[in-house]
Amino acid sequence: MPYIQKEERGKWDETLSKIKELIKDIPEDKLEGELNYLISKLLKETYKPSYHNYNKAVGLLECIKQEFYRMQVSPYEDKKKEENGDI
Repeated sequence: MPYIQKEERGKWDETLSKIKELIKDIPEDKLEGELNYLISKLLKETYKPSYHNYNKAVGLLECIKQEFYRMQVSPYEDKKKEENGDI
């Protein structure tokens, strides 16, 4: 993941805190729909219509997916395997 430098993160922290506050109040059965809307709207307003830009956006989403799996899901699965045994 192309982590941004620590000094660049501060410009996002206040906005992310506001978003997290809004997210915590979303009912569980509506969370994915609202996150999908938020992310889709952000991408739509960031990338101008063109195959090249859409391809970059899809690549970005794929990298986000892989990084989330690597950093969050995989360690969780390893922990559960230790707790409960392998298949």
